Amino acid sequence: MKKIKKILTILTLCLSVLLIASCSEEDEGKLPNISFKKGGVYTSANTNFTAGTPLTIGINASKAESADVLKKFNISKSVDGGTKTTLFDKDLTGEEGNTFVYDFTTNSEASSGKKSLYTFTVTNRDGLINQVSLTVTTN
Repeated sequence: MKKIKKILTILTLCLSVLLIASCSEEDEGKLPNISFKKGGVYTSANTNFTAGTPLTIGINASKAESADVLKKFNISKSVDGGTKTTLFDKDLTGEEGNTFVYDFTTNSEASSGKKSLYTFTVTNRDGLINQVSLTVTTN
């Protein structure tokens, strides 16, 4: 009987060690990745544009953790420090949850001297938000 108890105790300890070792690490809470596309036709930093000129801003976004897929993408704009207005809002599904690429094309403000702040926001499954922004000043 003592031998059986010893064996059961050893088996229980071994199973406990295996169970603990097999558990995945806790979610680290990393922000999703987002960055501007650079080069070519893309505007990727604060800049000056002639009033009414077309501009293209490209975005690369991706999940930072395997389980925390991207869920939402948003573009907003504020002119001269005013209230932000949503220009584009998208729920991300399927493969977009892993990697999302978007090209936003618009025209700079029609009047010179205006400062437009464009903010690009991505949200993951845990509700963590990351964003990039740039200001376009018209002359």
